[in-house]
Amino acid sequence: MDIIIDISNTVLETDRLILRAWKESDLNDFYEYASTPGLGEMAGFSPHKSIDISKSVLQSFILHKNEFAVVEKLSNKVIGSVGLQESWANNDSPYSNFKMKNIGYVLSKPYWGKGLMPEAVKSVITFCFKNYDLEALTCGHIISNNQSKRVIEKCGFTYVKQTEYFDSCLQMNFSGMRYILFKNQFLFPHSV
Repeated sequence: MDIIIDISNTVLETDRLILRAWKESDLNDFYEYASTPGLGEMAGFSPHKSIDISKSVLQSFILHKNEFAVVEKLSNKVIGSVGLQESWANNDSPYSNFKMKNIGYVLSKPYWGKGLMPEAVKSVITFCFKNYDLEALTCGHIISNNQSKRVIEKCGFTYVKQTEYFDSCLQMNFSGMRYILFKNQFLFPHSV
């Protein structure tokens, strides 16, 4: 069961990151990573071919209020995003009665392999379970995206199934792996 989550006045802080609503002033940082070949394809979008495309997507993030900008504290640079969308499991009968959202994320390539995305995702999981009393969160990755798979495993999600789907942005068929995390399975950080 989908619910509305508005992150526009929310700021989450971890050891190395700040997660907050997107601002128009984030455009150059966003375009820098969103235009990188090989990055968007792993997250379900084509690399942005112009800053105007990034501007349009950024305006959508601001309008829909469901996408966190991931800011590295050290540089104050936006290096990725974590979004909360409608869950794939809303139409899956074993799960359709749960209050839940789907978590999607992307991280600029120079920041891969440093544990930043699990740090960001765990922060958003805690926010969703504590502030919106969600019962479950879902996520997924294309079968070849081992980086996302590692993030999902580090955050405690349980594998549910493999699916085949058509990605309208990329105009391609993919095999995807689907996961779920129930609130009663999540180990809340001690600092929360």
